[in-house]
Amino acid sequence: MASKDAPLGVGMIGTGMVARTHLLAIRDATPALSLSGLLARHSKSAERFADMAETELGQRPKVYADIAELATDPDTDFALILTPPNARIELIEPLVAARKPILLEKPVARTLAEAIEVVELCEAADVPLGIVFQHRMRAASRKAAALIATGELGALGLAEISVPWWRDQSYYDEPGRGTYARDGGGVLISQAIHTIDLALSLTGPVTDVTAMCATSRFHAMDAEDVAMAGLRFAGGGVGWLTASTASFPGGSESITLHFEDASLRLADGTLSVNWRDGRSETHGAVAGTGGGADPMAFTHDWHQSVLEDFAAALREGRPPAITGRDALAAHRLIDAITRSSAEGRVISIEGS
Repeated sequence: MASKDAPLGVGMIGTGMVARTHLLAIRDATPALSLSGLLARHSKSAERFADMAETELGQRPKVYADIAELATDPDTDFALILTPPNARIELIEPLVAARKPILLEKPVARTLAEAIEVVELCEAADVPLGIVFQHRMRAASRKAAALIATGELGALGLAEISVPWWRDQSYYDEPGRGTYARDGGGVLISQAIHTIDLALSLTGPVTDVTAMCATSRFHAMDAEDVAMAGLRFAGGGVGWLTASTASFPGGSESITLHFEDASLRLADGTLSVNWRDGRSETHGAVAGTGGGADPMAFTHDWHQSVLEDFAAALREGRPPAITGRDALAAHRLIDAITRSSAEGRVISIEGS
């Protein structure tokens, strides 16, 4: 690892849609990070991104020939994997063999079984694995978590989780997008997983699911663009989840949690708290979330917080804010929703 005062080196794998967001996050991180090198499936893509990185960072990162070169590079302190989920195991295995820490864009993998394999592979080798669930890093999300942790709200009775997004058909015309082979599914694993992870971090686990998934007439695609699920939580509360990329023109995702003594609503980057005794309060600031036609209409600040936390975790010898094990809760719920829809029955989630 880099010396105490030197920036940690980040080896970026994948130069697709979200890569520029991470590039800006690396640029602005405090303490400083450096982009030590890049690896992409196509060398031309890597070279083009290296040009952009040189403009943003003032220095040109290496372009690696293969994953082995990145894994053994002493200038790279951790790997940042931004590829589609079908490419994960082949990248993670050599990184684990080289004991290189990994920060992984969601989802962990295409299926629950693959996600468990990734997590257990890293845990067995004691290789740090963090997941980019940046919605947890919003100021409003952190305030909600802190407020719930006090116990002042009482028990959770009802949860309403909504992801009313829109994607034009051109979004799904990209080869592999919205397919089980590359992405592992549609709206649940590619878009709603962020809101699902955040909601579960606030509500606790789901024990039982009744669901329906469908592909609407608005999209020609392999997987679902609409999902609806009734949920029962381990703490005794109930609720529902709706998720869509067929909700034109697209709106902000929201999480509304009704407790015994107050109701919380997270939406548009803000937290509204309405107490049963008449008090009300608001926290956070309005921000775009990418729910409309432009999937990249959001700030890089939250990704920056994830990167900063992961770097700090490596230096301090502690787990990152969102571990691979933490991320399995979202994968278990997505798996249960899709199975409930396919089998037409209530699915109980093991390990909840």
